[in-house]
Amino acid sequence: MNDYPRRPAAARHPPPPPVVEPWEGLLLVDKPAGMTSHDVVDAIRRRFGFRKVGHGGTLDPMATGLLVILLGRGTKLSDRVIASDKTYEGAMRLGMTTDTEDVDGKVLSESDCRGVTRAQLEEELARRVGDLMQVPPMVSAVKRQGVPLYKLARKGQTVEREPRLIHVYEFRLKAFEPPRAHFLLRCTKGTYVRTLCAEIGQALGCGAFLESLRRTQSGALTIDEATPLDDILHMDVGQLTKRVRPLHHMPIEGPAA
Repeated sequence: MNDYPRRPAAARHPPPPPVVEPWEGLLLVDKPAGMTSHDVVDAIRRRFGFRKVGHGGTLDPMATGLLVILLGRGTKLSDRVIASDKTYEGAMRLGMTTDTEDVDGKVLSESDCRGVTRAQLEEELARRVGDLMQVPPMVSAVKRQGVPLYKLARKGQTVEREPRLIHVYEFRLKAFEPPRAHFLLRCTKGTYVRTLCAEIGQALGCGAFLESLRRTQSGALTIDEATPLDDILHMDVGQLTKRVRPLHHMPIEGPAA
């Protein structure tokens, strides 16, 4: 007969897994223009009374399209969703520059862009396919000593920024209707599309800014599966639950490039 103490019953029988609410998971939202990603998170939190709500990758206020909202235990997938590759459709406006590199900024300069050809544009887009070192714009959420750059920019300050490695899988001109160039872009996380447009305008000698942007894919998640925010805010919890991707089946990664 051994004298080893018996383990407590709780140790022999581990507790059951936590109950997952049916609304916990990923909600694919079609974000409207004019709202920050935080605005969307806050609107959903207040409408449904959820304690934990986050998002899987920021969209600028002027941008529309796929915003992945994380609900409840879905917030644990934040890093995976943010790290996924992204696809955008957008338009750049040639012949003008702004202080934010997009349509929301103050116009800094205007130039004649009538000499720019489709071939020149396609060449500049092609030059930016592959690995790139990109310097984040001053109007961005990147932090310097704990302070977001956009707060420094509002004070008129400009500071040195470390370039970051990004990768562009595809940068294709869809239509050229001077002074606008419509494009499709597939890239890694953390790519500033407005900075790419500003660089192209500079290379062409006429300047450019990002006029419109729509995110159509994040990893394997697509805009076709998203619901407009206004529709979501008119749902009850039961209706919302039908739109949520459950935690046990999360296709985050898209196809290999």
